[in-house]
Amino acid sequence: MAMSIIWLMLLLLATLTGLLTGSTQAVGAAALSGAQSAVTLVFSMAGAICLWSALAKLMDASGLMQKLTRLLRPALRRLFPDAAGDERTMGFLCANLSANLLGLGNAATPMGINAVRRMQAVSGTAEATDDMCLLIVMNSASVQLIPSTVAALRASLGAASAFDILPAVWLASSVSVTSGILAARLLRRWWRR
Repeated sequence: MAMSIIWLMLLLLATLTGLLTGSTQAVGAAALSGAQSAVTLVFSMAGAICLWSALAKLMDASGLMQKLTRLLRPALRRLFPDAAGDERTMGFLCANLSANLLGLGNAATPMGINAVRRMQAVSGTAEATDDMCLLIVMNSASVQLIPSTVAALRASLGAASAFDILPAVWLASSVSVTSGILAARLLRRWWRR
């Protein structure tokens, strides 16, 4: 709801500015050009998202996702000690992190929501637990091995090598996730005092 109001205000502000400056034709042309670019971008992104989502399905069907889950489980048990006792929660957490590692944030979201719902059911409280907050922090920081969405965006905009950003993405995402985990741990200890 808030975003709808913000977009409406921006649209009204642009129209009002165009009227006051006498450049309504330029504002109209820019709006149409922007809308056309948005549609082009959405269709080019949809193809890449479908490709990577299909790859995630294939990984799941072939058992690779389960192997990745087994690989991630020991680390996740240490990060999420309260959730470690529930296998379904751990499965959702592993699937969420696996999808984020593949750069599939849109596929990770439902798994993260299911993990939080399971955490809430297991804890028996309506309040956010430390594990829930940490999951949100990790999803916001989103560590990625393959930034598929960003690469698709770059390819759609004409980048010669869409994946040449890998070292920068690896560095930035590892620093952001590490900082987020450390901040969550520090705030958890501080908040309880």
